[in-house]
Amino acid sequence: ASLGPPEVNVSSCVNCINVTIKLPTSHVRNNEKLLSLLDIYQELHYGITLKTLDGEHKRLSRRIKEEIFNTVIEELYPNRNYCVSVTVTARQSSHSIPSAWKCVTADSVAQQDYHIVAIAGAICFSLILAGAVKCMHTGGYILQNKSLPHMLV
Repeated sequence: ASLGPPEVNVSSCVNCINVTIKLPTSHVRNNEKLLSLLDIYQELHYGITLKTLDGEHKRLSRRIKEEIFNTVIEELYPNRNYCVSVTVTARQSSHSIPSAWKCVTADSVAQQDYHIVAIAGAICFSLILAGAVKCMHTGGYILQNKSLPHMLV
């Protein structure tokens, strides 16, 4: 029997990527109850392959304890694209199907700070603009609703 592919989602964090892994479903039943792969195999491991511009890098294989779990791959270069593929293995099964490649760009601290500064700047600019329009309206420069006296026309 072959294992996989697992369901994989990736999201970016500062100089890292967060990988969420969901074990593939099994089709084995015991008394009408669908068994999970953790029920069937005593020991399951997952391995992550990380693809960058430099090539593919295998990450350490770790033991699986839950149906859905996540791991963080740290110490990555900011603003670079990374792709991951996950393989689930068991001693009793020799064939494993890797997940499809999922890609994401690792965030940088500066990029997150930039978003905060951009939003704060937009709010300040809006308030200043609204204040200027209010002053011009009060001063009678725009949106005059009083007509000039007949003698001044």
